[in-house]
Amino acid sequence: MRTMNGKPRTLILLAIAATAALVSTPTGCSQPPTSEDRGVARSPASTALHEAMDKLWMEHVAWTRLVIVSTAASLPDLDATTARLLQNQTDIGGAIKPYYGDAAGQELTRLLRSHITGAAEVLAAAKAKDTPRLDTAKKAWYANADTIADFLNKANADHWPAADVRSMMRDHLDLTLAEAVAQLEGRYADSVGQYDRVETQILQMADMLSDGIVAQFPKKF
Repeated sequence: MRTMNGKPRTLILLAIAATAALVSTPTGCSQPPTSEDRGVARSPASTALHEAMDKLWMEHVAWTRLVIVSTAASLPDLDATTARLLQNQTDIGGAIKPYYGDAAGQELTRLLRSHITGAAEVLAAAKAKDTPRLDTAKKAWYANADTIADFLNKANADHWPAADVRSMMRDHLDLTLAEAVAQLEGRYADSVGQYDRVETQILQMADMLSDGIVAQFPKKF
C-alpha cells in the first residue's frame, strides 16, 4: 500500500479518493456555447468585461490551489494566502455591482466567502482524518454551491438557466475536490493535471457569466 510520510494511507483519504474517482469526469449539463464559440464578434466593452471576469475567476482557482498546497504541507503562509483568496470573493462581488446593484454584489461576496470557508473546512477535516466532520463539511459545501447557482439564476434567469449554473458550480467543486485529494495524497503530478482541468472549466464558467451579463444588458455593450 502506498504510504504518506511513512504511514499507511488513511481510511479517510481512501474515502475521499473514491469520491474523487466518481467525480473526476463531471456530469450534468454541458457548458453552453460562448459568444466566441458561436462566432459572435465582441464589442470593446464586451471584451473588457470578459477579460476582467476571466482574471477574477482565474485568481479564484489560483489562490484556491495555493491554499490547498499550504494546507496539505502545513506551510506558514496559510493565513496570508487564505486572506488573499477571501479578498478575491469581494472583488468578484464588486464586479457584478454595476449590473445588479450593491446589495446583490454584497450577497454574492457573502456566498462566495462561505464557499471558501467551506472548502477550508473540507480540507481541514480531511487532514485531521475526521470522517464525520468531513461528511458534514462536504454536504454544506455542495449546498452552498447550489445556493450560489440559485442566486445567479434569480438574477438572470433567461441567460443563466438553473440547471446550467447548478451543473457549472458542482463541476467546479468536483474538480477542486479531485485536485485537493491528489495533493493530500502526495500525487503531485495528478494534482497539477487536475488543476489544468480546473482552469479550463473556470474559464468556461467565466465566459458563461460574461455572456449572460452582455445579453441581459445589451445597451451597456
